[in-house]
Amino acid sequence: SIGKLTIKSSIRDKDIYIISDIGNYSCTYEMFGFTNHKSPDDHFQDVIRAIGAIRNQSKSISLVMPLLYSSRQHKRDGRESLDCAVALQTLMDKGVSNSITFDVHDSNVQNAIPCSSFDNFYPTNIILENFIKNEKVDNNNLLAVSPDNGAIKRTNFYANMLGCELGGHFEKQRDVYKVVDGKNPILKHEYIGKDVMGKDIIIVDDMIASGESVLDIALELTNRGARNVYVATTFAFFTEGLEKFNKYYADGIISRVYSTNLTYISDELRNSKWYRAVDMSELVSKI
Repeated sequence: SIGKLTIKSSIRDKDIYIISDIGNYSCTYEMFGFTNHKSPDDHFQDVIRAIGAIRNQSKSISLVMPLLYSSRQHKRDGRESLDCAVALQTLMDKGVSNSITFDVHDSNVQNAIPCSSFDNFYPTNIILENFIKNEKVDNNNLLAVSPDNGAIKRTNFYANMLGCELGGHFEKQRDVYKVVDGKNPILKHEYIGKDVMGKDIIIVDDMIASGESVLDIALELTNRGARNVYVATTFAFFTEGLEKFNKYYADGIISRVYSTNLTYISDELRNSKWYRAVDMSELVSKI
């Protein structure tokens, strides 16, 4: 329960693995007459409680956090918090000797804890296996497209693994005179790359938040004559719901979205015709 954590089994001289999905908003608790959904901050505090309950009795503590806490707040720009680095330092100070995560937004964040082990794994092969098995695409007619400059290296790796061409990338044009939700809003996505007429496209990224960007990109590619548009991503949150994705699928603008089950997937999302969940449980257990 929120506010207290008790370990009832003996953990003396054992290697402890704490597994936490900080994106699991389906967990709820009652307070002041309201039903509250757990935020990433709530989950992170529960991890701290678990470490505190162990009280140095275990042989070692490893934290498996597939979606790294506050990983998008990994660098400082001006007078702002550096949440991910501070969280990693806090965990190390509390006794965590090894942090295990997947496809961290910026692997350089591990420099915040140079004296602690930090393992960052990638689900690329398993995502590709699922994509190849289910879609039966012709690699000679497939292009890999990057949604921005930051994902070009990742997209090129996917292209090499699939044996297809790297099609190009999108440049984001932002309104520098406005700030919405802490960011300059995107005015348009400009495509730079090869002709996509009649081609199947796979868009590659590390995560989908609201999904507005990837849908804008899919629409632009469809307007340029792309036949099918697929999306492959490690994490998919859909923070603004699924309604627009359902519409774009019905309109033939987007064909399929592949993402892992390394963070919570709602029943509505799992049952969507355009969505495929890539099961990572076997890889996590092997790690």
